[in-house]
Amino acid sequence: MAADRMIVIGEKESFIARVLIKKVQDAGVDCEFVPGTINNINSKIGGASLITLFMDEGERPHEDILHFLTENMLEKELQMMVVGEQTDIDYIRDQVPAELIYKVFSRPVDNMAFANAVSDYIVKAKNGEFRKSILVVDDDPQFLTLIREWLKGTYKVAMANSGLQAIKWLGKNKVDLIILDHEMPVTSGPQVLEMLRSDPETQSIPVIFLTGKGDKESVMSVVALKPEGYFLKTTQKDELLEKLKEFFILHQ
Repeated sequence: MAADRMIVIGEKESFIARVLIKKVQDAGVDCEFVPGTINNINSKIGGASLITLFMDEGERPHEDILHFLTENMLEKELQMMVVGEQTDIDYIRDQVPAELIYKVFSRPVDNMAFANAVSDYIVKAKNGEFRKSILVVDDDPQFLTLIREWLKGTYKVAMANSGLQAIKWLGKNKVDLIILDHEMPVTSGPQVLEMLRSDPETQSIPVIFLTGKGDKESVMSVVALKPEGYFLKTTQKDELLEKLKEFFILHQ
C-alpha cells in the first residue's frame, strides 16, 4: 500500500472536486480523480492508501460499484472518506460496512478540514494505527520471536509466554485476535480459552489455536473446543500471512 496517495472517485470531476484535490495535493499527498466505473477504479486502486467517494447531488454510485469497492477495501485494508449530501451519505452508510468509512463530510465541505483529515489519516496509517492487533501466546520464546518477525510488518503484535501472562495483559489491552498455543505447561491452551470465554471483557475475542500435532485425533480435539481456527506449528510464513488475511476479511 502506498503511504501518501489518495484517489477521489465520482461521476465527474466537478469544480468542487478539483478544489478538494488541490487542497490535498498542497498538503503533500498525491491525489487524483478517478471516474466511478469498475474498470477505472480497478486500474487505480492498487497504489492507494485512502479513497474518497465524492458525490454531487443525485450522483450516487450503483450498488455494483459499492460492492466492488467494499471487496477491494477489505482485501487491501483500505478505508474511505465520503463527501455528499446527508441523504447520499446515509445511502452509502447503508451499503458499506461502518469500519471501512473513516470520515464523512456533508456539503458544503470545509476544504481545510477535509485536507487535514486526509493528512491525519496518512500519518496514522504510517504509524500502523489501522493495523489489526494480534496477541501470540506460546511458552517457546524462540517460536514467539519467529512469529513476531513474520507478522510485525503487517500487524501490531504482542507476545505472552504463558496463559496467565496473556490474561493479565488482556486486562489492560485490547486485541483483534489471539493466536494461542494448545500445548502449554501450567495453564494449557484449552484452560486459557475457557477463562477467556467466561469473562465478558474477553469472551468475544477470536482465538486461533497453535498446535504441533497434526494427526486426526489431535486436530479433532482442538476443533472440538470451537476456536475460530487452528494453525499447525509447521505452517510457513507465506501460508500463515495468507490465512490471517483471509480470516480478517471474513471477520470484518
